[in-house]
Amino acid sequence: MATNLPDHFKCPISLEIMSDPVILSSGHTFDRSSIQRWLDAGHRTCPITKLPLPEHPLLIPNHALRSLISNYTLLPPLHQTISQPQTLISTLTSHSSSLESKIDSLRHLTRLSKRDTAFRRFLADSGAVPAVLAAVEDPLLQEKALPLLLNLTLDDDSKVGLVAEGLLAHVVAVLLHAPPDSRAVAATIVTSLAVVEVNKATIGAFPAAIAALVAILRDGKGRERKEAATALYALCSFPDNRRRAVNCGAVPILLRNVEIGLERCVEVIGLLAKCKEGKEEMEGYKNCVQILARVLRNGSSRGIQYALFALTSLCSYSLPMLLLALEEGVLESSLAFVEDDNEKVRRNACSLIRVLRANSTSHDR
Repeated sequence: MATNLPDHFKCPISLEIMSDPVILSSGHTFDRSSIQRWLDAGHRTCPITKLPLPEHPLLIPNHALRSLISNYTLLPPLHQTISQPQTLISTLTSHSSSLESKIDSLRHLTRLSKRDTAFRRFLADSGAVPAVLAAVEDPLLQEKALPLLLNLTLDDDSKVGLVAEGLLAHVVAVLLHAPPDSRAVAATIVTSLAVVEVNKATIGAFPAAIAALVAILRDGKGRERKEAATALYALCSFPDNRRRAVNCGAVPILLRNVEIGLERCVEVIGLLAKCKEGKEEMEGYKNCVQILARVLRNGSSRGIQYALFALTSLCSYSLPMLLLALEEGVLESSLAFVEDDNEKVRRNACSLIRVLRANSTSHDR
């Protein structure tokens, strides 16, 4: 079954589909369990480049790739081989084609493009993109066209070109106006495009792109909210987009989502806490410290990691927030993580403890 998925979904070490993809400092992605075994065996070089690694290599989660893998549904084998894909494309572009034939063409193109990188490149090079984008605009075809559009974004070589062909306007329109299932796929498309660094800046600067994701987090439900949070996280690794998200009112909306259990929003909060504007908004949100303190007590390892990071930024920035964190028992909670199995949790906990102790001692004096 794994052979049906794109090659970049597979770990270069195990050749299996990755369940927890992480990035080494060499820039290459591996499944966490595979690269950890490599490191535990004493290796301190990248398995691909053979370049040296630090003594304690960082394993950076590849959220965008993990989200794409989790949303990628394996399909059963095709019952027939379509020998002339150009015919399917022509069906999409022809004004005389019936709605049923266009839907059938989209279905076949989506199935074929899931299986074959070369076929996706053929579609991108054959003039199919405008036809797919036109189908996305059609309310009767949109639901079938969006998965095909997502497939076309899977190859890194195509991501910048697709943005140049005007894809963003169509995706943002879906984020703003389409039904929930379509908005979820559109948000996943944003995550896919944002794998390429230059696209993060382009998408962030595109009118209403970040605002649309924030609006889904405010008003959406279920899967669309999770996908919007994932897309926002991918975009906000680019510093300018953090300020844009804050200006769109993201901080209170994210914190409310954290309160109701959407932990992916804690990760975005961790990124927004890196910028002055984000810290100011968090300082002004009445229950911010209490919400993050609850994540320390009840959250997953990833949620705790980012809650610790955000609290470190906030307590370094604001003495009132530091004092509130002490009142909420954040120091005691942090001490429980200094020997955690997760290296980033340990490191973030130690950083927060240093900040709390140094500043609380100074305040007591």
